[in-house]
Amino acid sequence: MAKNKKLVEAITSMNEDFPQWYTDIVKKAELIDYSSVKGCMIIRPYGYAIWENIQKDLDARFKASGHENVYMPMFIPESLLQKEKEHVEGFAPEVAWVTHFGEEKLTEKLCVRPTSETLFCEHYAKIIQSYNDLPKLYNQWCSVVRCEKTTRPFLRTTEFLWQEGHTVHATAEEAQEETLRMLNIYASHCEEILAIPVIKGQKTEKEKFAGARATYTIESLMHDGKALQSGTSHNFGDNFAKAFKIQYTDKTGKLQYVHETSWGMTTRLIGAVIMVHGDDNGLVLPPKIAPIQVVIIPIAQHKEGVIEKAEQIKDRLSSLTRVKLDSSDKMPGWKFAEYEMKGVPIRLEIGPKDIENNQCVLVRRDTMEKITISLDNVEKEIVELLARIQEDMLKRARNSRDIKTYEAKTMEEFVNIVENKPGFIKAMWCGERECEDKLKDLTSATSRCIPFEQEQISDTCVCCGKEAKHMVYWGKAY
Repeated sequence: MAKNKKLVEAITSMNEDFPQWYTDIVKKAELIDYSSVKGCMIIRPYGYAIWENIQKDLDARFKASGHENVYMPMFIPESLLQKEKEHVEGFAPEVAWVTHFGEEKLTEKLCVRPTSETLFCEHYAKIIQSYNDLPKLYNQWCSVVRCEKTTRPFLRTTEFLWQEGHTVHATAEEAQEETLRMLNIYASHCEEILAIPVIKGQKTEKEKFAGARATYTIESLMHDGKALQSGTSHNFGDNFAKAFKIQYTDKTGKLQYVHETSWGMTTRLIGAVIMVHGDDNGLVLPPKIAPIQVVIIPIAQHKEGVIEKAEQIKDRLSSLTRVKLDSSDKMPGWKFAEYEMKGVPIRLEIGPKDIENNQCVLVRRDTMEKITISLDNVEKEIVELLARIQEDMLKRARNSRDIKTYEAKTMEEFVNIVENKPGFIKAMWCGERECEDKLKDLTSATSRCIPFEQEQISDTCVCCGKEAKHMVYWGKAY
C-alpha cells in the first residue's frame, strides 16, 4: 500500500490474523457488504465484475464443449426431493422450506433449491424417449440456498451464486468420460484464468456427493495452508435414473436407464483468488479476471497537457485491455493505495516530465516493480506485461503450494505436521473408513482427494500400519 496509510485505512496483516485479513479485504476492496439477512452477502459491483469475468470464461468453455444453458425453478416440492433417499438425507440439514404463500398454507412444503438434481431429473424423464434424444448436455447459472451455521463471504454463505451442469448419457462409459472432461475444464480454468494450481483426484466414499457413484474434485491451497475444494464433478451412474424412471429405447428396441453427471463451481472461487494471491496491501488479481487491468494515474494533472496525454493513452489501450483513467481530484498517493487495495494488475503513471521524455511508468501490482517504457511502445509493452504477470502469478502460487506440501509415513509425523506445518499432507491410506475418521478426530485434517497422479510414499497406511491402497492428500480445509 502507499506509504501514507492515513489515505486508505490499513488492513490487518495476514500473519497477524488471517481471518481478519480476509474480512478486511472483502470489505475494503469493496467486493461485498453485509445484508440484514443472516449469512447472506451483497456482492458489490467490483466483486460482481470479477464473478462476471469468471462466468464469461467458464460459459465459453461449456458452450465450446457442446453444453446449453437452461433455467430451472428455485422451488422443489417435498415429494420430488424425497425421491432419491441418499440425496435428500445428505441435504436435509441444509434445506430452507417455504410453507406459506401469502397467508395461505401450502398443501405441500416447497424446498428452496440447495441444488437442482431432482428438478433436472423430473424434466429429463419427460423429454427423453429414445437413444436419439441423448446425450443431453445442460448447464444452469443460478443461486442456491443452504442453511449454514458459520458463514464467511464467498467461502460459505446461506445463498451463493454458481453454475450446475447436469448431463444425461446412454452408457456408463460416456457418463464417466463427461465427468472427467468437466473436471479437466475446471482445472484448466483455475490454472489458466485464476492462476491457481490445483490437485485433481477422486473423493473418498465418505466425502463424495450424496447420491453419487463417484465424486471428483480439484483442490487448491490457500496462503494460510488450508485447502479449498474449488470445483467438483460427480458421476451419478443410474442412481437418479432409477429413482425418477428416466429410460430410453436403445437401437435394439430395449429399454435402458440413462447415466447422469453433475458438476459445479461457485463464487467461492473469488475467495480462493483472494487467499491464494492477496497480500497485506489488499487484493492481487490475475489480469484475466481483473475488472480493471490497467489504471492510468495522471501526475500533476493540473498542468497543461497531462490529462490530454492520459486520455490519448487510454484510447490507445481501450481495444486491448480493460483500462480506466482516474482523473478525479484525489491525491496520487491516495489513488495508488486505492488501486493497490483493489488488486489492479498494472498502474500507469504519466506526468509532465514523462511527457517531455516520451515515456510513462508502469507499476506491477504483484511485485510492485516499477518499469519505465517509451510511449511509442505502450500497447505492446502493456499486453506483454499483462501476460507475464498472469504467468508469474501461477508460478508463485504453485511454488507456494509445493513448499507447503509435506509427506508423512507415520502417525507421529502426520500429527506433527498438522500441528506445526499448515498445508497439504501426502500420506498412504488403507482405504478403510475407520482410519479416515480417526485421522480427522485426532487432527481435524480430512481427506482432500485421492490424486490421479499416485506416489508410493510407503507401503503401509499412515494410521493403522496395514497395507496401503492409495496415496491421499490430507489437510485442514475451508
